[in-house]
Amino acid sequence: MDTTLSAHAQLETWRNLPVKQQPAWPDHAALRAAAAELRTYPPLVFAGECDILKGRLAQVAQGEAFVLQGGDCAETFEGVTADAIRSKLKTLLQMAAVLTYAASVPVVKIGRIAGQYGKPRSKDTETRDGVTLPAYRGDSVNGFDFTPKARVPDPWRMVRMYHSSAATLNLVRAFTTGGYADLRQVHAWNRDFVANSPSGERYEMVATEIERALNFMRACGTDPEELRTVEFFSSHEGLLLEYESALTRTDSRTGLLYNTSGHFVWIGERTRDLDGAHIDYFSRIRNPIGIKLGPATTPDDAIAYLNKLNPDREPGRLTFVTRMGAGLVRDKLPALVEKVTGEGHQVAWICDPMHGNTFEAPSGHKTRRFDDVLDEVKGFFEVHRGLGTHPGGIHVELTGDDVTECIGGGDEIVFDDLGTRYESACDPRLNRSQSLDLAFLVAEMYRSAS
Repeated sequence: MDTTLSAHAQLETWRNLPVKQQPAWPDHAALRAAAAELRTYPPLVFAGECDILKGRLAQVAQGEAFVLQGGDCAETFEGVTADAIRSKLKTLLQMAAVLTYAASVPVVKIGRIAGQYGKPRSKDTETRDGVTLPAYRGDSVNGFDFTPKARVPDPWRMVRMYHSSAATLNLVRAFTTGGYADLRQVHAWNRDFVANSPSGERYEMVATEIERALNFMRACGTDPEELRTVEFFSSHEGLLLEYESALTRTDSRTGLLYNTSGHFVWIGERTRDLDGAHIDYFSRIRNPIGIKLGPATTPDDAIAYLNKLNPDREPGRLTFVTRMGAGLVRDKLPALVEKVTGEGHQVAWICDPMHGNTFEAPSGHKTRRFDDVLDEVKGFFEVHRGLGTHPGGIHVELTGDDVTECIGGGDEIVFDDLGTRYESACDPRLNRSQSLDLAFLVAEMYRSAS
């Protein structure tokens, strides 16, 4: 890194490099004005919180903890409601309770929340009935409605994303520290779910065991404060570099740069060019960061990313999120893990079993088979078990609602059900029942691998 430049001058070097997946902003004066306004706003998260997460991810890399990362494929402004936020948080808390109790492992809880408003697209435009408009790139860029007005990229949407993220984080912090996340609420999280769901009934059995253990501890005179609150972190893909740069601040403690839009930000599969703008930007910030690795990633690529993004080999700094697909994970992942481990790097390995398993249903809906999602996770665990390394976590797109977007699972959604409640603005998500099913199955895999 060029130390002759100031920290903020270094931060801006990404502008001189090839940049992918950015909107074609039609009004550059408005873009500059929106970015300037964002620079005046308070941080959404604090550098010290990012450092705490970095320490937790270092424990994951050392085989001492497990990551549960989940949330919407693409957040929407309309989704910033108390009910929607509570529902997502509740699902993650239930999954974490299952993993912690059934797998006997500390769980690092990270939401795809309060910033996941932008989406990369395979094409810049979308055509319907002979009409071609800009592709929907998430609520941070343009509107979902297929109209000329809605699809124009508007940089002031990034300002609205900031305010939506702030409102979301405010409520999440209230829930996680104000009593809702108290482990004694383990039954209450399930109250609206157990009556008609096999996974809810199974969860209720675990909740009863947890409650019995808590009662025993209390009878022994032990009532740990740690059980009353939950450590919860926010994350999103750091896609819109104008937004991420505007929310990058100098930490008053250290003088180092931190992205204050989220605790954990990651580089996507479509923007991980080694000489591109995203890699350069991410190399300048001190947050814990992730990078998605698809099946085309070579072992040398993985080492190059480590050398560029974590040259000091700082524990917890870099997480590899692998998204190979169920049919490829057992063939493609071993070489990456062997190379990284052989070179002495210690990273957290997390499995994204969603993005490599998407296909189009006969109805035209994008969907995923729950069995494929599960099989990729199984393959991920098998590879790490075979190599003696640590399967560090899962990264899933989910919702707390009873949507019908992925087929299969305990409640057996079939193709004909997809149109019943298909509500995703982009990719299909696991519903609450499927998410709990996955948590139970992952807990079993973890116990077997330990």
